[in-house]
Amino acid sequence: MSSSSQGERTKTRRGLIEQEIYVQATRLFAERGFAGTNFQDIADAVGLTRPALYHYVSSKDELLAKLVAEITQDAADDIASEAARADLDPAQKLRSIVAGTARRQGEHADRFRLLVRSEADLPEEIAATHEAGRRAVLKSIAGVIEEGVRSGVFRPVDSRVAALGVLGMVNWVAWWYRPGGRDDLTAVCDELAEMAVAGLRGRDGASVPQTPADALAVVREDLDRLERLL
Repeated sequence: MSSSSQGERTKTRRGLIEQEIYVQATRLFAERGFAGTNFQDIADAVGLTRPALYHYVSSKDELLAKLVAEITQDAADDIASEAARADLDPAQKLRSIVAGTARRQGEHADRFRLLVRSEADLPEEIAATHEAGRRAVLKSIAGVIEEGVRSGVFRPVDSRVAALGVLGMVNWVAWWYRPGGRDDLTAVCDELAEMAVAGLRGRDGASVPQTPADALAVVREDLDRLERLL
């Protein structure tokens, strides 16, 4: 066997082990909380000794940082890219962002729930990364809504309140959607995306939400409608 082939096999094996470590760590964090999981627990779950585990990761903080990067930073980058597209109008951008966010929530619901439950236990640096990602997502969505208001695609609204309302709607997917259950994820994503756009286009005779409470009331009304359709 050539040295290059052997090196490729070693690299592949290492990648598989690192992925298994990440999967098991995420599971343990979800079951026991970040603070309640130690490095030995992760080593035992993967079938490695503690010294062997150090060959792949330096600490459980490193694993949590990867989780935060996937959940918040990658999402923030994807949403920012979608918001910057010149080939879509604001309604199309918002529809794409909402559908993509809902799908991410549905496909990785356990990771989103874990992150929410662990927010108080996040190390300072990781917490700062998480918060920066959340702010970036809010800024991108608010920017799309502002663009829609300026162009007349959306009715006049407080873009920040509206963006919070949209995020509140899609973030709940991680809590009620169950893969393999009665709900089809694609249909859920499409319905939520359409609800978000329709709500910002306005309803006949509807008043503009002026406060976060008003916006949440609209979100609850739309969620009730979604539940009736599912």
